[in-house]
Amino acid sequence: MTLPRPCAAVVFDMDGLLIDTERLMLKAMDEAARAIGRDMPFPVFQSMVGLTHAQSDGILVEHFGPGFALDAYVADVRARFVEAHKAGVALKTGVIEMLDHLDAVGAPRAVATSSRMTSVETHLGHAGLLDRFDAFITAESVTQGKPHPEPYLKAAQALGMDPRDCIALEDSLNGVRAAAAAGMMTIMVPDMLAPTDEMHALCVRIAQDLHEVRDLLSVMVRR
Repeated sequence: MTLPRPCAAVVFDMDGLLIDTERLMLKAMDEAARAIGRDMPFPVFQSMVGLTHAQSDGILVEHFGPGFALDAYVADVRARFVEAHKAGVALKTGVIEMLDHLDAVGAPRAVATSSRMTSVETHLGHAGLLDRFDAFITAESVTQGKPHPEPYLKAAQALGMDPRDCIALEDSLNGVRAAAAAGMMTIMVPDMLAPTDEMHALCVRIAQDLHEVRDLLSVMVRR
């Protein structure tokens, strides 16, 4: 299977696509919930993947119900996540090879993430990857987060590209919805969320990892 049209640029999600943070976050949220005698069902966590902090907070309040101390819970989750992060966060399979390929063909690339810039600087900075991207669209960059297309539209604008000429790489359902709504050729690289029928319909490809994406782009990216 090839792409439906030539690709001129690539826009990456960050968490779960470039770096393996989603499992750390699930563990932190589960432990923090247990500490207050509650639970964090996986489907609830799934519904938050790819959303902004504000959107996720709304889901937490709805899940935990009346009397839930959101600020204290979020602070506990953050502390547990930071502690786990000290041990290091692994890059997802194929990240370096993918970026090397884009360097070789001279293709611009951006990150469009629901995380804040401080998280981008922490995670990609520690991995030595900040200077390998041409633009960063973060939670502070947009008024409407994923699944709204604004993050991907702004990423294309930052790269000086038509969204239709861009490939978007996502691992989350909300991210795929955002990228597809922006008109990008969307490839899902599943992490913790299995692709649904909706994802198959919205994506031009469901890829096993970034090695597979790199192979797909090897003859498709315009110099």
